[in-house]
Amino acid sequence: MSRPTPETRAAYRAFRAMPTRWMDNDVYGHVNNVVYYSFFDTAVNQHLIEQGALDIARSAVVGLVVETRCVFFASLAFPDVVTAGLRVGRIGESSVRYEIGLFRNDDDTTAAQGHFIHVYVDRATQRPVKAPATIRDAVAPLLV
Repeated sequence: MSRPTPETRAAYRAFRAMPTRWMDNDVYGHVNNVVYYSFFDTAVNQHLIEQGALDIARSAVVGLVVETRCVFFASLAFPDVVTAGLRVGRIGESSVRYEIGLFRNDDDTTAAQGHFIHVYVDRATQRPVKAPATIRDAVAPLLV
């Protein structure tokens, strides 16, 4: 498997700006790797909430992350503003592959990029179900 190369903003369909916080920096002076996954999760779930596809307290169907990956190209550090570019690589019967690029300040190429896959499950049983139409409708415009 070859290493991906940084992508540009043009590769993504939706964007969300998120400021870094002082506590995001680690002892090496840059944003710790676990925070990148938080940026990913925030970008996806905020999109779903804004589209009316997810009510985090009451939705009967929720997405659980079953796979994730992040490739790092350049460091982020407080007080950078991170813009998360969002697209969807695949919509399956019960899953969606979200692809996210993180851009530092006004940079046009990704500092990091990756993906995660949500499998949609019944909140009560935790068993996979068909992704609801509200989810499909919310993510279809992001499909590449």
